[in-house]
Amino acid sequence: MDKSFVIPISRRDFMKLMGLTAAGTFLSVQDNAPRAEASAAAAHMVDFENADLPTLFNIDVCVVGGGSAGTAAAVTAARRGAKVVLVEQGISLGGLATQGCVYPCMPTYIDDSDTPYIKDLNSRMENQGISPFYEVIDTDTFYGGGRARYIPEYLSLVYDEMCEEVGARILYNTSLVGAVTNEGRIVSAVVQTVEGLAKIRAKTFIDATGDALLSRFVGVPTEKGSEKTGRNQPMSLRFEMGGVDLGKVYNFSLNLLKDYKKGIFDEMTETALKEGRPPFIEFTKWKKNENFFQKAVARGELTQDDIIYIQAFSIPGKPNVMSMNCPELPALTFSSTDAVSQSEAISYGRKMLRRLATFFIHNVSGFEHAYISREACMVGVRESWRIRGKYYMEADDYLKARHFSDAVCRTAYPIDIHDVKLTSFKMLKKGQYYEVPYRALVTNEISNLLVVGRCASGSFTAQASFRIQPTCMSMGEAAGIAAAWGISDDTPVNDLRWDAIPADERSYVSKG
Repeated sequence: MDKSFVIPISRRDFMKLMGLTAAGTFLSVQDNAPRAEASAAAAHMVDFENADLPTLFNIDVCVVGGGSAGTAAAVTAARRGAKVVLVEQGISLGGLATQGCVYPCMPTYIDDSDTPYIKDLNSRMENQGISPFYEVIDTDTFYGGGRARYIPEYLSLVYDEMCEEVGARILYNTSLVGAVTNEGRIVSAVVQTVEGLAKIRAKTFIDATGDALLSRFVGVPTEKGSEKTGRNQPMSLRFEMGGVDLGKVYNFSLNLLKDYKKGIFDEMTETALKEGRPPFIEFTKWKKNENFFQKAVARGELTQDDIIYIQAFSIPGKPNVMSMNCPELPALTFSSTDAVSQSEAISYGRKMLRRLATFFIHNVSGFEHAYISREACMVGVRESWRIRGKYYMEADDYLKARHFSDAVCRTAYPIDIHDVKLTSFKMLKKGQYYEVPYRALVTNEISNLLVVGRCASGSFTAQASFRIQPTCMSMGEAAGIAAAWGISDDTPVNDLRWDAIPADERSYVSKG
């Protein structure tokens, strides 16, 4: 690392660099492809190749994005002996799980799907004194791997500790602004830090931005939105409410549903309440209680947008607090791939969550003394850009429960599209699952790039299944293994065969 970090470029030269006077300074934007093809233009990019910028790191692996997938990739690559830097634009790792109040994780709906990284993470979270596991699982509706409850404040600490243990460097408050390529390889990523612009040189790069930003900067083909409508999945802006009497909320929910048939969840909740233990409670808008919310719309307390999706969970380790898995921002109005629209969505969502909080306080027993205790500092994006890699996952991979020799993980999470105008897909039969192939994490265009998380290679419908946190973690874990293995074996990651790595070195081995 350079001893001195000074940007050796004048304001005039920088403005020239940013200008349009030189031909080809910006990649051309040709967004005239049919919307039905869900194609996306390349990202606006400055030609940094000849910019005299300091090199902040010269390292083995650079991971861009510290969410569920990126953190798993960085920790795993460092565990395998690679020198790693993890670039994160916020001040905590975990992405939506820590900054976006996304809680809890969705299950994979297939048993034994948790890869070693996830098992280790869960063990570390349990050592914090708060079990990440549900007390009971309804084996008919909520089963399989990945179903953990991560308290954000504990999770961010554990992630820091995991990186520190393996020597993975974290670069917080740092945004990716460009990249330099040469003959189909990324030479360096250009980042904006508190000190200014700098380059990070690496042998292998991992795009875990969620928005395929690094991939778009280096010319990898991408898509965005639905192939049918062009719309992205709706975003969310979640929050937490403190001062909640969970027992009252539980009884209110039962009375509201009236003929609701009690299940094992309710029996465990009642036992926990009797024993004075924090219960797990879910408050959700069902068809049976739809009228309760429609009356609030008629009274002017809520809008139709406010009640598109309403759900709340109790949080073990945070007594009298509920995680509000809402509001959901209307997809017909806002887009996650439009900078102005996404910003407007945040302001709109902030008004929505305050209306919802006020409604709960005035109308839901147990919320009489509640208050907004936390607001997400990251908008909940379900889907934005996706790459077209060596393998392109499609709905049929899920529907036909396809397996692959180069599979990096498995899941049976349904095609979950939060858009009422689009068709829902049935869940696989219990015991069935599909696998995510390694080839969906690498590209034809760039030899030293891996892409993980919700922006991996797949269609809009396929992404609606593989986007959940545990699957993203397993993708990141595999990418970390591949990155370290490729460097030690002197093999570009897009030439590397996952199934050629010894089975005991892989995080997941397909059963065929």
